[in-house]
Amino acid sequence: MTNSKSLKALALGAAVSAALSSSVASASDLTANAAIASNYIWRGVTQTADQAAGQGGIDWGFGPGFYVGTWVSNVDFSDIGDGVYGKNYEMDVYAGWGGETGDFGYDLGVITYQYPVEPQINFTELYVSGSYKVLTLALNYTVDAASGHNPETNPNSLGIIAEGDLYAFAGLDFETKVGDFSLYAGSYMFDNDGKDFSATGGATVGAIDYVHYGASWGKGDFTFSVDKNDIEDPVLDKVRFTVMWSKDFELM
Repeated sequence: MTNSKSLKALALGAAVSAALSSSVASASDLTANAAIASNYIWRGVTQTADQAAGQGGIDWGFGPGFYVGTWVSNVDFSDIGDGVYGKNYEMDVYAGWGGETGDFGYDLGVITYQYPVEPQINFTELYVSGSYKVLTLALNYTVDAASGHNPETNPNSLGIIAEGDLYAFAGLDFETKVGDFSLYAGSYMFDNDGKDFSATGGATVGAIDYVHYGASWGKGDFTFSVDKNDIEDPVLDKVRFTVMWSKDFELM
């Protein structure tokens, strides 16, 4: 995994990274990607309870910068919310349009995160990103969240994902002879932050907004990264080191 792909994965969801770095590059091509990681970190939070992840996807790029694709990974949320959720798998489906003009890059699209074992936690985002030389900026907006996320009606809901959530990302990407280096940070701003629905039989959400930051080094097919967030939780806020091997394949 190259550094630019790592940045896009952090900003938009791991699935989109493959499309942006391969499918968008040509007028029409079909590619696949596969990866093995010691941990699946998404927006500064482990998605596999600090266990390994196997991941892969297929992307089709066509026309002047258009792409569609899908990506799959195992997940495990048993360390979140006192075991309300458990082992599952994530299947992302996305479509967008992006490209480059000189030193400026751009991308916008839609991605839906599907969890077939527990579909009550599915959600969908719109995303937009821009880059200039070493700088990447991105913004994601949640346009739909399944009923299991709704803390107004579900007292067991963590209230973490809801329509109106915003995620902002910034990263610096440097290519050197000894590998590619990245510095990055993100801020997740939840619509339900600080809300209490217990009076109407719902959940007490509390403070859930957080910031995360990290750095990565990539060489060839390998990437090493370190991540930290400011979530006030003894399990979720640990410093995490991750090693990943990834490979892209041209199918046609």
